[in-house]
Amino acid sequence: QVQLVESGGGLVQAGDSLRLSCTASGRTFSSYVMGYFRQAPGREREFVAAISRSGTTWLADSVKGRFTISRDNAKNTVYLQMNSLKPDDTAVYYCAATPSSRDYSSLRDYNYWGQGTQVTVSS
Repeated sequence: QVQLVESGGGLVQAGDSLRLSCTASGRTFSSYVMGYFRQAPGREREFVAAISRSGTTWLADSVKGRFTISRDNAKNTVYLQMNSLKPDDTAVYYCAATPSSRDYSSLRDYNYWGQGTQVTVSS
């Protein structure tokens, strides 16, 4: 069982930056693919970013060039650095983990989820 605790959300203005953190319990963090998804009001949860066990990263087209994902296995933590934020980035952001993935962008591939953290970007 893996528990994920998220932090770092908040209210910012367009163009600002935020860094989300997600810390996992357990001693097998390095063996998990980690992902971030987001859900805006009235919309489905969508893929944002993922990072493999070896550090390979994937980003949704909508955030490429603005967001980066990284991990620190010594701290059992994954980070989502969000720059040049836009009002369209407003959503609840969820951290997720899976021991293996065929499609890193698919919600169904992830076994464990954090509680979510609100990010609000004002114009």
